[in-house]
Amino acid sequence: MTETKSRAGEDPAAEMAVAMSGFINELKGFKTDVSKSLQKQEERLTMLNAKTMSYGRPALSTAAEVEVPHQKAFNAYLRSGDDDGLRGLALEGKALSTSVAADGGYLVDPRTAETIRSMLVSTASIRAIANVVNVEASSYDVLIDRSEVGSGWATETAGLTETATPAIERISIRLHELSAMPKASQRLLDDSAFDVEGWLAGKIATRFMRAESAAFVSGDGVDKPTGFLTAAKVANASWTWGSLGYVTSGAASDFASTNPADCIVNLVYSLQAQYRANANFVMNSKTAGAVRKMKDADGRFLWSDGLAAGQPAHLMGYPVLICEDMPDIAANAYAIAFGDFAAGYTIAERPDLRLLRDPFSAKPHVLFYATKRVGGNVTDYAAIKLLKFATS
Repeated sequence: MTETKSRAGEDPAAEMAVAMSGFINELKGFKTDVSKSLQKQEERLTMLNAKTMSYGRPALSTAAEVEVPHQKAFNAYLRSGDDDGLRGLALEGKALSTSVAADGGYLVDPRTAETIRSMLVSTASIRAIANVVNVEASSYDVLIDRSEVGSGWATETAGLTETATPAIERISIRLHELSAMPKASQRLLDDSAFDVEGWLAGKIATRFMRAESAAFVSGDGVDKPTGFLTAAKVANASWTWGSLGYVTSGAASDFASTNPADCIVNLVYSLQAQYRANANFVMNSKTAGAVRKMKDADGRFLWSDGLAAGQPAHLMGYPVLICEDMPDIAANAYAIAFGDFAAGYTIAERPDLRLLRDPFSAKPHVLFYATKRVGGNVTDYAAIKLLKFATS
């Protein structure tokens, strides 16, 4: 009887409250310990970051620079003529990473060669719109099929007659040597802060750009590419393969005084439809200044500027390439060309660029003799038309 009363006197709710209070106190203590530990870790990280930022340590590279050995060796060759590093490099291919010939000339490392090539492509030259091919030989042959297979109507009983067979014509483009020879003082080359590679690429690209651009327009083919203006020219009404057709401006040495834009329209539609889709105008700045003022019968300008920086202007909806090597407006001058130059003119070049360091010929300067081989010629005479400033 006494034991039963004692159990009846116990309070379960009070015992549960005591147990929960103890658990909550233990949880608060654990949370406090974790917060203190995290705070210490944050303080340590803050101190490490502050030390790192104060010394300005550069971020570590996450990518391997595979061209660093070749670049260092080539840079040493440019500055001091030390070619041991280049000779010790393993050959990785035939073109840009070849290490050398017995004459002491080295092929430029891939980074410099690509820089020069990109500069040439971005300049206002026929190269920008022509067909450019890389070759490993001394010439490049283009096969032209300029005829069509004959055909005729047949009947059920009549015999068939032989039709015309297409003819293949070959145009051979010889490669010629283009050279540049910038110089720098040895003291300048010894300066470690001087970007000799960038300076050399800029000098070579500038020299090559001027020489190439002039040759692609008016080169005579003697030790240089054959320019498209060197080809024979005939009135478009009597055009034949092997010559470029032209239309006249209607005045002896200028545009016609009345309806001057008519000759531009005639030039556009003298080109066959299959070429007009990819056609460009080519002219120099002086000619462009005269053409830009032309309006149609409703007073609208035929010329429209590019919609964004770097975009070409358009004339009658076709892009305009400003090439300063085109002739000025004058009597009997072919100052404007229009055509699909990707089909009509081909530039063939070897992808390598040879560089010879000469510290003896121009002391105390060091000469850098750079050479490349390039050629060009008209490959489709139907794809390019000219505007002649004459009455006939």
